[in-house]
Amino acid sequence: MKKWLYRTAVTAAVVAGVVVCGGFYLLAYSLTPRKVMRDKNASAREYMLAEYPFLGPWLDSLETSGALRDTTIVGVEGERLHALYAAAPEPTDRTAVIVHGYTDNAVRMLMIGYLYNHDLGYNIFLPDLYYHGRSEGRAIRMGWKDRLDVLRWMAIADSIFGGHTQMVVHGISMGAATTMMVAGEEQQPYVKCFVEDCGYTSVRDQFAKELRGRFRLPAFPLLPVASALCELKYGWNFREASALEQVRKSTLPMLFIHGDADDFVPTAMVYPLYDAKEQGDKELWVVPGAAHALSYRDNRAEYTERVRNFVDRYIR
Repeated sequence: MKKWLYRTAVTAAVVAGVVVCGGFYLLAYSLTPRKVMRDKNASAREYMLAEYPFLGPWLDSLETSGALRDTTIVGVEGERLHALYAAAPEPTDRTAVIVHGYTDNAVRMLMIGYLYNHDLGYNIFLPDLYYHGRSEGRAIRMGWKDRLDVLRWMAIADSIFGGHTQMVVHGISMGAATTMMVAGEEQQPYVKCFVEDCGYTSVRDQFAKELRGRFRLPAFPLLPVASALCELKYGWNFREASALEQVRKSTLPMLFIHGDADDFVPTAMVYPLYDAKEQGDKELWVVPGAAHALSYRDNRAEYTERVRNFVDRYIR
């Protein structure tokens, strides 16, 4: 009997150790992919001009005239946070705050900057989220704590562009989840609407999907352990980081966009998000044939017109 209890205890300890080690690995793999981010930062401009060659003359013009500018703030942990911004070609109170995705940066969202600045005549403001681009930080926060930084950036954008702006917040992928998380908070009068493109329902749901698809592992017990470790190390957990619950609280208009060929953030996630929005206007566009975060690249004219038609209802 004692031998059996000893073996059971040893087995349980080994299993627990493996799960905890797996939790630490998942946390590092998902929240601190340093090499991927270094490579993306180094090649951001070249990548954008290769994928979106029409950006070249516009970007050259902004840079030559000094219209594309930098600004920084200090975050709550003392970290330096960075953003890019540019005024509209003609003076206007219309402003777009544009939020990038996982491991991306402000430069890699300049195609949406082009949409708003060049095509729609908006001021644009593009933050580098915590730990991304030229911003400092300890690890990716998957949009949850980022929502509070974005709210600060929105106030700064309003101030930079005259203090009486009409604002849309537009995010893609993790930036879309961030946008939805922002939307669930109390809003200032200058915020008029939101556009989310291929955002996930929650961090827990997205990580569970990745565990199944990438590692052939179930969510339990690894995901709860990794979530608890995240809470201990970074002060937030996977379950609370829910775009779905934030959308339930949102009251301002929101355009939901998702490609029907998206297998990274599955298309199926957009439907509960859309259904959860019971307050305020909403619109859904499921883009035929579009893979993850490529709805604009592959459908530029229609994407631009759908965004234009949506924001024009709320921003005059």
